[in-house]
Amino acid sequence: MKSKKIAYTSIVLLHILFGILLYVFDSFTLIYGLLINFFGIYVVFVTQNKQNQVLYIAAYIVGSEVVLRMTGGFILYEIGKYSVIIYMLLGLFFSGFSKKSLPYWIFLLVLIPGVIYALMTFNLYTDIRKAIAFNISGPICLAISSLYCYKRQLTLKELDNVILCALFPIITTVTYMFLYAPSIKAVITSTQSNFETSGGYGPNQVSTIVGLGIFLVFTRVLFYSKQTWILILNILLFIIITFRGIVTFSRGGIICSFFMITGLLFILFMVMKQSGKIKLFLILGFSMLLLLFIGIYSSSQTSGLIEKRYANQDAKGRVKESMLSGRETIIESEIKMFTDNPILGVGVGLGTEIRSGTGDVSKTASHNEITRMLAEHGIFGIIGLIILVVTPLITFGYNRKNVYLIPFFIFWLLTINHAAMRLAAPAFIYALSLLHIYAIEKPKIETDNLDI
Repeated sequence: MKSKKIAYTSIVLLHILFGILLYVFDSFTLIYGLLINFFGIYVVFVTQNKQNQVLYIAAYIVGSEVVLRMTGGFILYEIGKYSVIIYMLLGLFFSGFSKKSLPYWIFLLVLIPGVIYALMTFNLYTDIRKAIAFNISGPICLAISSLYCYKRQLTLKELDNVILCALFPIITTVTYMFLYAPSIKAVITSTQSNFETSGGYGPNQVSTIVGLGIFLVFTRVLFYSKQTWILILNILLFIIITFRGIVTFSRGGIICSFFMITGLLFILFMVMKQSGKIKLFLILGFSMLLLLFIGIYSSSQTSGLIEKRYANQDAKGRVKESMLSGRETIIESEIKMFTDNPILGVGVGLGTEIRSGTGDVSKTASHNEITRMLAEHGIFGIIGLIILVVTPLITFGYNRKNVYLIPFFIFWLLTINHAAMRLAAPAFIYALSLLHIYAIEKPKIETDNLDI
């Protein structure tokens, strides 16, 4: 048991070291990114995916995507999603897929008309590959990941190990963020999303992945902290990750983590016996005290600006006109595109082009995947969204043992409403909600070693 405790602690410390190396040595980011994929390909081909190794590797890629983007470790901007797609395809090659996965084959098919229509209508000055890839890579990543995960059988222990693989590189991400901006007071001057506290990268995406980390480390506190040292370590990680997520001043990921935790606790409350419910209430009370402490400390470090941010106020306390940082305009434009083009939509990537008028997909890109699907895919987008929403809920009806299903579904649904699918995280985490968990094992510290 002691060796298992040391193993978990050592891996956490190793990923803190990775964060330090990424900050100190610019060249380490390329080495880190290449090693992940070289190791992943080697493991998958050697094992032929006999124990779902592709899930572990893909989870690690999902957790490391933001830190590699912020440090320049990706040769291609979308390589995180491409990598997940490749590993899921390898998994399908070695392990097949469920014969009942028809909904996700249909989802793939409904994406095609929008792509074809876009190819027919893009203007001559548009980078077609970039425009289409930027908007379609997320949905394809989701579809391929879902085909692999749909009704695939895992134990709860195995699923916990998968999400643990996503947590480790998020610890690296937060370490880098600390080194990039160690003094919060020195860089917080307004209530806008802050690039300095976000490691110099987009606060929305950073908040998304850190919010996921908040939930994942909370599950470690809840299920895998029987030993005193592990409990202390996980509580410290929870405090640090939550604090750094809050001070990005990007609200989406943090609010999402709160709903994920609430969803998990609700599911546990429904399935637990009376004695377990009492313990759950104690954990809930302790968690609220922790959050109160984190909130007070965050307020002191930001000179009270963080409260104004969540109250939708500027630094002078005036309520801002926009509740969504101006995204309402984009949403309204996409709804109008749909109503004007209800059958085929305007074509994949053309929503951005129409708004910017330049063909540059980096300008006024959609933050909302739902309205983007409607605008760019028309009625086919509606069919796709219905499939994505209904299928996990039906799955939950007969697979209540996947206690993460609802939290994972919440993560996907909330994330695509504020950050679209710019990261691989919402696609992959959504797919995990489709796994068939066929055994609930009592969590023990022994399970902290990864069975890869």
